[in-house]
Amino acid sequence: MAARTLPGLLAEAAADSPNSEALVFGERRLTFAALHAEVRQFAAAALAVGVQPGDRAAVWAPNSDRWVVAALGLTSVGAILVPVNTRFKGEEAQHVLANTRASVLVVDNAFLGVDRAGQLAAEQPLPSLQHVVAMDDASWSAFLAEGADVSSEQVAAVAASVAPSDISDIIFTSGTTGRPKGAMVTHEQSVRVFQCWAETVGLTSSDRMLVVSPFFHTFGYKAGLLACLLQRATLLPVQVFDVEATLALVEAERASVIPGAPTLYASLLEHPRRTSYDLSSVRLAVTGASVVPTELIRRMREELGFDSVLTAYGLTESCGYATGCHTGDADEVVSLTSGRAIADVEVIVVDSEGTPVACGEPGEVLVRGYNVMVGYWEDPAATQAAIDKDGWLHTGDVGVLDEAGNLRITDRLKDMFVVGGFNAYPAEVEQVLVRHPAVAEAAVIGVADDRLGEVGKAFVVARTGTMPEPEALIEWCRERLAGYKVPRTVELVQALPRNATGKVDKKLLRG
Repeated sequence: MAARTLPGLLAEAAADSPNSEALVFGERRLTFAALHAEVRQFAAAALAVGVQPGDRAAVWAPNSDRWVVAALGLTSVGAILVPVNTRFKGEEAQHVLANTRASVLVVDNAFLGVDRAGQLAAEQPLPSLQHVVAMDDASWSAFLAEGADVSSEQVAAVAASVAPSDISDIIFTSGTTGRPKGAMVTHEQSVRVFQCWAETVGLTSSDRMLVVSPFFHTFGYKAGLLACLLQRATLLPVQVFDVEATLALVEAERASVIPGAPTLYASLLEHPRRTSYDLSSVRLAVTGASVVPTELIRRMREELGFDSVLTAYGLTESCGYATGCHTGDADEVVSLTSGRAIADVEVIVVDSEGTPVACGEPGEVLVRGYNVMVGYWEDPAATQAAIDKDGWLHTGDVGVLDEAGNLRITDRLKDMFVVGGFNAYPAEVEQVLVRHPAVAEAAVIGVADDRLGEVGKAFVVARTGTMPEPEALIEWCRERLAGYKVPRTVELVQALPRNATGKVDKKLLRG
């Protein structure tokens, strides 16, 4: 792999694996050569309407073949891709578009019956937005026709001029702890980080990767689309996560790799018709989040039958990847940690004064290396707050390093609550709750208490066919945790509120 830019990578894939299947979406099946041709056609149209290198170009749409073509087409002319969360309403999307001064918007106006362009029109004007390309057949075809007079040689020359050090995308944080900020990374960072990811997890050209994680998020876009390009694997995008339809797709397309947030696998495990589908083709699952319940890892192996389950850790600001387990790691390493720092990246854990703590002691996780973002888009103050003068990215995650350098994420600093002067970390309580035979998922928050200041409250999703008693769950915790950590109340819920990347939205739980 010689290419260090996205357009260079696609050109390489089309040249060395032209007839290999690159993408399957519904009835559409594209080889790498066919994908390359469609991307170049989109790039020609972008050039024809005046898209310039460095222009910000947004895509507001769910996973699909057209998302892939648009994103790769825009980056092929040197534009900076700005993926927009499909769950955003007009005001939220307007913030992203206005903040980046995007000149192009590719939008799906039919997905889930939402007129996204109409929502934008109801917000403040966007003077920088010059071109809106809808994904319906008529609008898409009309846009492609704009590039009829642009030669393939012109497109190739522009694609070749994209530099590894150019900004490739601005991906906005999920916003669960405040207004989303746009993290900037370069082409070379993305290619290098996810070459490392693909090699670490063992992705190969014979794999067929089913991607439920949304492309607007680093994990879906780069561990999915980009990793498949790098390894010449087949990409199977999922537009809407319907559990039974996803099970059927795994069986029909013989998916072999399924990356995703823990909630994906929990949903598969709890579906009443799961055993009706053949999942034997799946050899690898790669998951990651602030915390992955160890009980979930066990069930993925034993009940879903996945040969290999690997965990990893990263955040948008670290290009989505900072530590990872390796094939062949001991079960306890995979179950209890997120693996070791990736090559040429440093990970340390520090106390509140910024001093590294001893192995086994908790503290804030810091990351330094080539994977750390260039910075937040036009927000030097936030960048300075996140990346210190020595280049360390302050993640806001609480973790512990063992003697082998394996990282165990224990919580978010912002989720910690204080019970009578003692620090309580929700994830520790959640890990205990999901070990109960009747609990599928759990989320814990701190709530006000007149005597202790704060106490824990747990929200629990029961396993299919069970109905645990709240008092029994409290007693389960009391037998396993120090008294101050035990939730005072437990509320049974049908589902936990999540953002589009699968993270539990604790702001909504707090009301």
